[in-house]
Amino acid sequence: MATKQKQKSKKQKVAEDKKVAVDKSPSPKEGIVLHAGASRDELMMTAKERGVKNYRVLNKQELSDVLKNIGDQKAVDAIVAGAVARWKSG
Repeated sequence: MATKQKQKSKKQKVAEDKKVAVDKSPSPKEGIVLHAGASRDELMMTAKERGVKNYRVLNKQELSDVLKNIGDQKAVDAIVAGAVARWKSG
């Protein structure tokens, strides 16, 4: 009977460890670092989740720059404004 209690406690500890790992998400003020081979689609989905406006007109490099500077709203606005101007010009 003592071994069953030990097994349950181990299972509970593993479950608690998984819960702690899930809660470690970056704050909106911190830059987001994605893996080096992140696709444009992955970058777009992350930008959408973070509330970046006009994320569809950004190219891959601009998306990664925006996600790195997510806490600096002036830098994000400047990058997005440049992309929107490029898009409107044709």
